[in-house]
Amino acid sequence: MKAILPEVSVYIWLGTMDMRVSFDRLSEFVKANFEKGFERNSLYVFLSRQRDRVKIFYWDKDGYALWYKRLEAGVFKVEQKAGCEEVTGVDLSQLLDGMDLSRIKLRKSVENSLYS
Repeated sequence: MKAILPEVSVYIWLGTMDMRVSFDRLSEFVKANFEKGFERNSLYVFLSRQRDRVKIFYWDKDGYALWYKRLEAGVFKVEQKAGCEEVTGVDLSQLLDGMDLSRIKLRKSVENSLYS
C-alpha cells in the first residue's frame, strides 16, 4: 500500500464488516452508511468481527482499490459499536502498528472548533 499521508481523511466503521464483501458492495455501503458519502481523497477502514482482519477501501486515480491485512496473532484495538469515526492518517498508521485507538481522548467540538 502507498504511504498513509497524515492529512488524509480516514473513516473507520466501528461495527463489524463481513470480510467476504468486495468493491461493489463496499462502495454501496460507504454511500449508504457514512455521513458524507464516498469521498475520493479518503480511506474507509473496515474490521472483522474478531478484529484480526482489516480492509482499507479507497479510490486510486482510475478505480477502487482494496488493501487487506490479517494478523497472525493479536487484534486491532478499536472499540466495537455502531457507526463510524473520523481519524487522521497518523492514527490509522498507529492502529496498523498495534496502538490502541481507544486511548486517544482528543475530541473536536464542531460548534466552536475547539478541542476538549
